[in-house]
Amino acid sequence: MSTCATVSRSLDEPISGTAATARTWLLVEQPGPWGARALTSSHLDPALGRALEAAAKGTGVRIALIRRPGRHADCRTPAVRRIYAAHTVPGGTWVRTATTDDPGRLLDLDFAALGRGDHRAFDTVLQGGPHTGAPLALVCTNGKRDRCCALLGRPLAAELAASGVEGVWEVTHLGGHRFSPTLLVLPYGYAYGRAEAHGVKEVLHAVQEGRIVVDGCRGSSAWERPGQAAELAVRRAAREYTADALSVVRTESAVRAAGAAPRWEVTVAHADGRCWRVLVAQGASEPPRPESCGTSVLGAPARMDVVAVRELTPAALAS
Repeated sequence: MSTCATVSRSLDEPISGTAATARTWLLVEQPGPWGARALTSSHLDPALGRALEAAAKGTGVRIALIRRPGRHADCRTPAVRRIYAAHTVPGGTWVRTATTDDPGRLLDLDFAALGRGDHRAFDTVLQGGPHTGAPLALVCTNGKRDRCCALLGRPLAAELAASGVEGVWEVTHLGGHRFSPTLLVLPYGYAYGRAEAHGVKEVLHAVQEGRIVVDGCRGSSAWERPGQAAELAVRRAAREYTADALSVVRTESAVRAAGAAPRWEVTVAHADGRCWRVLVAQGASEPPRPESCGTSVLGAPARMDVVAVRELTPAALAS
């Protein structure tokens, strides 16, 4: 029986504009098994998991559990946990880190401030500081969410770790398991799909130089899906790969006929003052296919199709 990832790859389903959305990521080390809803179905106290979900709701912060690659014994509570917070909005990206022996202290964080890119509460509450190591490479391996994440993600994480790549962690959920193996790279927050070890190493090398690899890229988690697709389209059109060069500054619903699929006009700005207007239309991936290995229902996943990319003139910008 084909997996959802095998079917998606064979149908060449577009990958751009499919990243999970988060202005800020909060990553909590939790070894051992994970359930489908990992914050409330792991060895993390489920009451704490529910409270963290409630605290982060609507703040732009996405919480995920992480663990080191390898075999996962059914161990209970680690004495000390590694915590990361990472803000992904261009011009203000950062990664902070801390350790704690009491994950309940995470509830003392100011989640709204974290979502805005203010890490002072993280530093104060957890005695955190800047992460000075290698970029973080987070590979989704949660087989309880979808078996493709375990079948494809865990071997990738293990291969990267065994080959000496630093900063590799397994993570609970990045969305889009039909694009497994999926990967999130911090600090810049770009997600990748159908990843292979050599490609991940290229991505990480580029990140260390402040560049973004667009091949296999699903988009930046800082933007909603239309913005993700638009920003990647501008990168390709302008051959601009500097990490913090582009920002999505406006996304507006475009005029469309009654009953037609949604369309957006997305304005992408360069740090040097240039701007582009990108028309993005929501399409449906055909033919119908399983969107997850956990369901037998066939669907036509939404896709972000870039219809046009137009650089704006100074006159257009002034109007």
